[in-house]
Amino acid sequence: MSTPSPALVQALARVDGDIMVLGVGGKMGPTLARMAKRAAPQKRIMGVARFSEAGLRERLERQGVECLEADLLSRPAVAALPDAPNIVFMAGRKFGSAGSEWLTWAMNAYVPALVAERFRAARIVAFSTACVYPFTKVDSGGATEDMAPTPPSGEYANSCVARERMFEYFSHRHATSGRLLRLSYAIDMRYGVLHDVAQKILSHQTIDLTMGHANIIWQGEANDWALRCLAHCDTPTSALNLSGPMVSIRTVAKGLGQRLGLTPILTGREADIVWLVNCQQAFGLFGPPVVSLDSMLDCTADWAHRGLASLGKPTHFETRDGKY
Repeated sequence: MSTPSPALVQALARVDGDIMVLGVGGKMGPTLARMAKRAAPQKRIMGVARFSEAGLRERLERQGVECLEADLLSRPAVAALPDAPNIVFMAGRKFGSAGSEWLTWAMNAYVPALVAERFRAARIVAFSTACVYPFTKVDSGGATEDMAPTPPSGEYANSCVARERMFEYFSHRHATSGRLLRLSYAIDMRYGVLHDVAQKILSHQTIDLTMGHANIIWQGEANDWALRCLAHCDTPTSALNLSGPMVSIRTVAKGLGQRLGLTPILTGREADIVWLVNCQQAFGLFGPPVVSLDSMLDCTADWAHRGLASLGKPTHFETRDGKY
């Protein structure tokens, strides 16, 4: 998940200056920061987080990532961060939003405003989500970047629209270049749709097929493409869907079940409309994903069968009401 492609090495060689990863302590941040350092060892790679996870700071520093402790909700803390010509923004809040909507909006709208103002002279590649889109028909090919961000429901998804609007506002105001990465389900053996389905199979839990399709991509490729976007920024900033082809949850469950030697317990019928994205623009920039669904199923089944680590954070891919 942190091995850079030759194309990334070449892309970062064309991008002037060091890289700061804001929100490096999240699900993808550590592997992305390590990949950046491996791809561009001569660059200063800075990772910013509160570092509440024991040992993470020490691990990143051993791998050459300079760790800066800061609370991004604090205006003085953001102001005190060193200048950096390249920003990868990964901070945000999803799970636990129900009941603490005020904090979700602060993380997903207020923090982007602080960052966009502070780093207005930088390139900013900011992670967003496919949840900003409305549901689309399964046979439509998914939402394209020119579709207006109008999520069906939920404060989380709407706060993510606000995040994009903050970056767009400051990009227009200060001519800040950037990209808004509408990510859909990066696959990590410890987290993700495939991990969730495998865990349900192993624990003999029912798998709801109503949200029966999704886009997924290997986390290593998502990291690679996100960093390569530093060489593909627009002024003003623009959206880019980042994921792989659509997969069927039924197919995924059956494939994992075969590999685990268990029969998945399936319920419900696939809805005609779900959250899906069309990633042809990203494929045009980076090529189609290299890591196949079969490879991801093989790795996930092996990992789950051996009882290896889980982040303990279900994706709730089944959710249709936007409440997390």
